[in-house]
Amino acid sequence: MILSTNLSLVPLCVDFDSPGDYFLFIFHVMSGISTVLVAGSVVCGIISTRALLTQHRFLFMLNTSISDTLTGCGIFYQFLFDVRDEHPFKNGTFYVLTSLLGVNIMTFLFAQFDRYFAVCHPFFYTRHITTKVVICVIFYTWVHIYGQLCIQRIVPPSKAVDIAAYSRISLIVIIITKLLMTVKLFFVVRFQLLREPPGPERDSKKESLLIIIVVVVFFLLFWGPMMSYTILSSLTGKYIIFKNDAHNPLTILSRTNALCTPCLYLWASPALRAAAWKTVWSKICKKPKWLVP
Repeated sequence: MILSTNLSLVPLCVDFDSPGDYFLFIFHVMSGISTVLVAGSVVCGIISTRALLTQHRFLFMLNTSISDTLTGCGIFYQFLFDVRDEHPFKNGTFYVLTSLLGVNIMTFLFAQFDRYFAVCHPFFYTRHITTKVVICVIFYTWVHIYGQLCIQRIVPPSKAVDIAAYSRISLIVIIITKLLMTVKLFFVVRFQLLREPPGPERDSKKESLLIIIVVVVFFLLFWGPMMSYTILSSLTGKYIIFKNDAHNPLTILSRTNALCTPCLYLWASPALRAAAWKTVWSKICKKPKWLVP
């Protein structure tokens, strides 16, 4: 089945020859809509609430939610049409959508260090880690990822291969660092915070640490298989070729993280739930009983 427009002739991801084709197409449509709505509501809730914008952890949440919203928008092209955004490419986006992963990886890593210094070294954190520093770090994640992507498109193929190899090595180092930081933050929650007197400040620290730990764990669970496959296939030169990304279970699993992450944010943060409800959901549905005002 061909979608014909004045702009392009790109086949749809399925031929609609069986009930499974209809189910798969509807699944991707609902996945895209859900991701945009949930991640978009987190973005709107944080931007419209000044109290959240003054907290560094919500700035990192905002950055990943913007990336997840863009990923949700990309689902309507990457998964509804006959697209394969990996080797061998077919109607791909030249890694524009895939590179959103890099933004999230770097953001989560910086957020882990942010929470570590905030809890374990509060005097250093208060003095040196300002809101301007956090905003610059967030801006750097986008410049680094997409600047590197642009350079790969400009330089000769031999240099592009070297840059790609550097990216994969960096990815491995970052993943190992994320794992170590996750374990470190878990022990901070488990032992160090227990020595602090009970109160709102300790509860806030515990909440912020638990959010980043849970989010990173789910991120690795959803993206781990895809990243492992990418690294192994690049080293061995052997690839599993699917018809398109809509039929690739590893790609589908990894993109599901764009919906999971903002859901975890809303689940773990009462303040963010209230902000998202006030900004977005109160205008389209009734207030649920579990929502904390």
